[in-house]
Amino acid sequence: MLFSEQLYEKYEIYKEKSLFHRRFKHKDILPLIKKRNPNVFKITEIGKSFEDREIFMLKIGTGKIKIMLWSQMHGDESTATAALFDIFNFFENPESFKNEAQQILNSCTLYFIPMLNPDGAERFQRRNAQDIDINRDALRLESPEGNLLMNLRDKIKPEFGFNLHDQDNWYSAGDTKFPATLSFLAPAFDKEKTINESRKKSMLLIAEMNEILKKLIPNQIGRYFDDFMPTAFGDNIQKKGTSTVLIESGGFYKDTERQFVRKLNFIAIISALYSVSTNSYQKKEIPDYEKIPFNKKNKLFDYILRNVVTEKNGKTYVADIGIRSKDLQDKDILTIEDIGDLSQNFAFSELDMKHRIIKNISIGQDADFLKGFF
Repeated sequence: MLFSEQLYEKYEIYKEKSLFHRRFKHKDILPLIKKRNPNVFKITEIGKSFEDREIFMLKIGTGKIKIMLWSQMHGDESTATAALFDIFNFFENPESFKNEAQQILNSCTLYFIPMLNPDGAERFQRRNAQDIDINRDALRLESPEGNLLMNLRDKIKPEFGFNLHDQDNWYSAGDTKFPATLSFLAPAFDKEKTINESRKKSMLLIAEMNEILKKLIPNQIGRYFDDFMPTAFGDNIQKKGTSTVLIESGGFYKDTERQFVRKLNFIAIISALYSVSTNSYQKKEIPDYEKIPFNKKNKLFDYILRNVVTEKNGKTYVADIGIRSKDLQDKDILTIEDIGDLSQNFAFSELDMKHRIIKNISIGQDADFLKGFF
């Protein structure tokens, strides 16, 4: 059995059980950081957020290859943060994977920054407490969180960087009905999308992860759009010579809290670290990366009711109804996002209503009525 397949089978041993939903906060991870074994991890407070919440770095390994991983730059994108704590458990007590863990730590020095944006996490919102999108602050560095991240990159000068994010559930992997459960990107560092040695290494490592993961989630891996974004961190860190890998965690059927996608992050990241430590990713080629299909935005819905007869102002017409879950700070609500011909769209759950009548519906309306159908 392959290493990645064994990780899949044994994952529950390492899963951090105290993080079981998406909306955990800074106070929830503090005890998980402080309980780390000091003989395994070196823990450093590297700065504070705009509202003075501590931001920590956890360092492990003695190898020459420096790798920096940061999560939750956007406060409502917590999937990879949970996976990092699973990874910390793995390195503290690898169980039957002692040889693989030691291989990674002998070859690499790892620098983890979980929850870069604790103020955003407190509100479960994308931006920080200044209302700045940290991922668009790579040039001015007006956010304390972005400033400390870039300063740390310049101090450590890692060979690889993992930029860990979440994306909407409704991206599809190419022009298909399959969700982009994980998406990857080797960010461009100029408008011409030049492929230098640093970006090439990002591409080859992503190709390696794709090869591993497509056995677990066939047809559900996408490639994030690769236009150069001058103010984004991934693009600028790539420009500085750190081979940067963007991982976007997306949707999976009946995985509202993204616990399965968290598991995939665990497998993808550890497998990638092992690949770097053994240099096996160098066997891949750029076309292996380029064949990963680009994401298609807004192709999917959570639910589609097909062939509904809607009644409004005394008139009736047939339409499909597309419904998505909308994040609030403490819960999700279902909202009507589209009405009309959705024959070219797909959903995690679909139901042919066979011309059943639903009265007075409109875009933006809560879809409370949905409970009666699923």
